[in-house]
Amino acid sequence: MPARTTNVKVVTIALFIATFMSAIEGTIVSTAMPTIVGDLHGVSLMNWVFSIFLLTNAIATPIYGKLADQLGRKRVFIFGLAVFTLGSLFSGMSGRMETLILWRALQGVGAGVIMPVSFTIVADMYPFQKRADVVGLLGSAWGIASIVAPLLGGFIVDQLSWHWIFFVNVPIGLVTMGLIAWFLVEPAAKRSTHIDYGGVFLIAVVLLAVMYLFQLLGENPLHWLSMAICVVVAIVGMVLFVYQERRAVDPIIPLSMFKQRTFVTQNLIAALISGFIFAYEVYLPDWTQGILGLPATMAGFAITPSSIMWIIGSFWTGKLLAKFRPQVITYLSLIFIGCGSLASVLAPISTPFWAFFIISGVMGVGFGLCITNASVTVQNEVAKDQIGVASSFNTLSRTLGQTLMISVFGIVMNTTMLHGVHSHPRTNMKLMNELINPQTAKLLPDHLIPQLREILYAALHNVFLVAGLLVIATLVVNWFDRKVRA
Repeated sequence: MPARTTNVKVVTIALFIATFMSAIEGTIVSTAMPTIVGDLHGVSLMNWVFSIFLLTNAIATPIYGKLADQLGRKRVFIFGLAVFTLGSLFSGMSGRMETLILWRALQGVGAGVIMPVSFTIVADMYPFQKRADVVGLLGSAWGIASIVAPLLGGFIVDQLSWHWIFFVNVPIGLVTMGLIAWFLVEPAAKRSTHIDYGGVFLIAVVLLAVMYLFQLLGENPLHWLSMAICVVVAIVGMVLFVYQERRAVDPIIPLSMFKQRTFVTQNLIAALISGFIFAYEVYLPDWTQGILGLPATMAGFAITPSSIMWIIGSFWTGKLLAKFRPQVITYLSLIFIGCGSLASVLAPISTPFWAFFIISGVMGVGFGLCITNASVTVQNEVAKDQIGVASSFNTLSRTLGQTLMISVFGIVMNTTMLHGVHSHPRTNMKLMNELINPQTAKLLPDHLIPQLREILYAALHNVFLVAGLLVIATLVVNWFDRKVRA
């Protein structure tokens, strides 16, 4: 028994390391991107360094989830980590922007294994109530990464070179693979050998069309023809995918899961709240830097309480799941998230820095309750041989929610700022970009700073207002998870 306990603890640590490695990837690359562009001379392709990672990650996620159910968690997880590590190695060796994008795609394919299969392994190792604590611990890695990444990225670029933001993943990936290979004990089980190749191909096509559509939504001007093609491909692909899954011997995403009301609502809730979290974690630092004039390190600390309280909310979820239905826990989480959202919308431009600590902490409890509740509940709603695919679909829901809202919030932010600079002839978007960066903000004319901050405040206010609509939408979706009388 002690040996098994040790194995479980070591595997849990390995899963946290893998999750943190994946979580930190996006932000740390953002920190190094100006240096990368200066070295590889590919500013026009810069966005694809991020987009291709998200795209291949999303496509791979449901595939890994199903393979984990069919082939076993250990071998699939190690394979995905190996692909991620290899992609990191070659990304660091890139000498052209096109080559970097190619290897970032491979990196994303590998990263797609980390969240869904980690949650599946947790479901195997821990009982239902304890599971929420561990899922919350893994989830907190994303909040911690958002704080650590800019500091670590800046240090690596300054002291070594941008290549090392990728190379550093190699030893970490190898150690994590070793820990999983040595300590994860997976019981022998009879597993299906039927691979739904048609389903794999069609879900990849659908996700490719949807993710690329989200990417096009954030561009200016909009490419209407390309967007229309994406919509048609996504619809036709989805129709064919449903047909394929109904006739497949062992479908990659069993449609029977969607007959469970709670499974559907909790995945929708995860998507909506994940979109809200993106607004909070990305745009709150813009407030603290652009309006309050604080350095980037201080801006990152504004969301620190959220990461800490997220863990507490997750521990609380484990106790609540023993007594209440998921719907009740979601309502409770929305009280915290709703209060934080309302405070963000109503916050005046003069809001002091310490106030965001309180808002961050309150919402962190709500995030821990809501996301952990959704992650654990969807696993509990399906058969044991479908836990992997259920976990992967939940991860995919969160990814799609965030990816869509990246475009929506970007449109809201840019549209509001454009309207603002047009209303003030002496301002322009170049000055707005300089305002958000504390280093360049110091060089701005003093008489323009109040106007620029008013424009930025209006843009952030609208972003938080749209984010608040997601909380209302979540409330409506959760209402449909009510008990149905017999």
